[in-house]
Amino acid sequence: MEKQNKNMVHIYDDIELVEKYMKDRVGLGTSFDLGVRKLKVLKKDIQLYYVNGLCDSVLIAELLEHLLFLNDTDRQKQGSNIFDLVENQLVNQSVQPIKTMDELVDQVLSGLIVIVVDGYGTGFAVDVRSYPGRTPQEPDTEKVVRGSRDGFVENIIINTAITRRRIRDERLRFEIMKVGERSKTDIAIGYLEDVADPDLVDIIRKELHAIEADGITMADKSVEEFLLKQGYNPYPLIRYTERADVAATHILEGHVIIYVDTSPSVIITPATFFHHLQHAEEYRQSPIVGTFIRWIRFIGVLASLFFLPLWFLVTLEPSLLPEHLAFIGPNERTNIPIVVQLFIADLGLEFLRIAAIHTPTPLSTAMGLIAAVLIGQIAIDVGLFVPEVILYVSVAAIGNFATPSYELGIANKIVRLVLLIVVAFFHTPGFIIGSTLYLLFLINIRTLNVPYLWPFIPFYPKALAQIIVRRTVPSSKIRPSHLHPQNRYKQPNE
Repeated sequence: MEKQNKNMVHIYDDIELVEKYMKDRVGLGTSFDLGVRKLKVLKKDIQLYYVNGLCDSVLIAELLEHLLFLNDTDRQKQGSNIFDLVENQLVNQSVQPIKTMDELVDQVLSGLIVIVVDGYGTGFAVDVRSYPGRTPQEPDTEKVVRGSRDGFVENIIINTAITRRRIRDERLRFEIMKVGERSKTDIAIGYLEDVADPDLVDIIRKELHAIEADGITMADKSVEEFLLKQGYNPYPLIRYTERADVAATHILEGHVIIYVDTSPSVIITPATFFHHLQHAEEYRQSPIVGTFIRWIRFIGVLASLFFLPLWFLVTLEPSLLPEHLAFIGPNERTNIPIVVQLFIADLGLEFLRIAAIHTPTPLSTAMGLIAAVLIGQIAIDVGLFVPEVILYVSVAAIGNFATPSYELGIANKIVRLVLLIVVAFFHTPGFIIGSTLYLLFLINIRTLNVPYLWPFIPFYPKALAQIIVRRTVPSSKIRPSHLHPQNRYKQPNE
């Protein structure tokens, strides 16, 4: 109720009341970065509100110069409407009239300047934003050998601009809204109006408008948790990307992209399990090379899941191995059970990964060498690990790093540890039942009403073939059916 009453407060005709409101409610005069510039134009008081650090001071100086120029022009002194004269002097491509005090406050705190004229219950919001931030550069987590290097940054305006640069279609839409009672974070949803499923767009729009929180300072991750409500399911239900070309490709397929200001990554919705196994590098190579890279990646993901539990199983039941593969089991024995060694080694790698994140880059490389060479070898020498444990844990870890999605890699590691526990207690039946339950768990997941394992389950052979084999761009004419696109064909059907 309080929020509705605040929205109904119109801009005061008396400019002194506007200033009092800004002092009482917003902190004008208390917060050093919130300022007001007072002018007198044609004997009328004018006030300009701004936030230091979010505005381009050069543009503001030009606007002030044009406004003060009115005092030196005789023609406008002949009883002209001062409000219209001020509007005409605002030489900026984005000038928006506003009528409520809540709009005035929101626009000022968003980095725009607001100009109010004494005696008129309307103000002008002028977009002179100049957010601090970095220039577009290649994301660290999605590097390619060849390809564009202009990844997303923390500025939502730049992010939508470099997307529109790739899709110059008049039907590309970017709907913007503010979320968070206190943070008032800008969020935009991007989609092709004649391609994206209207129901999907409507669901996402309603869910974003329904977010009730003080703020979403964790940006896209906070939005994800409000949007999907996945609880403690470790598997990612949406895909993040920091590459503009990847985002543009998904928009053309019929996905809806969510841009959150202050975040250098965007949210791709909906995203299945197989979306997290794709990488831009596959499409920067020839189809056969891209297919080869994709298969190697699939093998790496499978290794990260099942390699350690399978090896542990054959150490518990050597009879499962044929005689010519008997060397796979551990050739040495220690007083520590193999399952404990596996957990110590696997969690130890996780310690190193976390430590590397918090370690400056020049030191993290040295730390990795120390961990790999010294700690591993000493652990073997003192009898803590058998050599095979280090080998197979390392192979599983490499499979984790080969997974394109960081979130999927962590989820797979959790499943791997659970499978190790099940195998330790129940041996072969435990591995079979655990793997079956894992598959059933993935089958039951839905992301925005889309089956998580589409097109494997439910089975769509043509779509699954495109996942297994990287097809050429000219032959990929049909958009994915799980998105329910309004226009099924990417290219004219000849």
